[in-house]
Amino acid sequence: MRESYKTGAKWESIMSYSRAIRVNDVIEVSGTTSLDGDGNILFANDPFLQTQEILKIIERSISALGGRKQDIVRTRIFVKNIDDWQLIAKAHGEFFVGINPVCTMVEIARLIEPELVVEIEATAIISID
Repeated sequence: MRESYKTGAKWESIMSYSRAIRVNDVIEVSGTTSLDGDGNILFANDPFLQTQEILKIIERSISALGGRKQDIVRTRIFVKNIDDWQLIAKAHGEFFVGINPVCTMVEIARLIEPELVVEIEATAIISID
């Protein structure tokens, strides 16, 4: 079974991609930034608030495909400035208390907009419990 979730963001049709895809019990969430549905940047240049917003978007995407926050097993965090790691880690840690997915954080040169400082991908595996 393959099911996709789209938010309606303009980039989904331009790039022909889905926010998230579920195949059987696995959900993969695309790289997610702090943008609203109209493509406006939320919390420009703020790594903590951007991370919080991104994780909410990821949770909604997983929920739309029948998963829960507790099903998230991996996050991949891309940051423009690795010196922001503590703020990003704090937001990630507050969101995932008791869930503790595996996580990678790497510094990259740029994101799609200069005011975006964090992008996160996630993987969830639907559990039966």
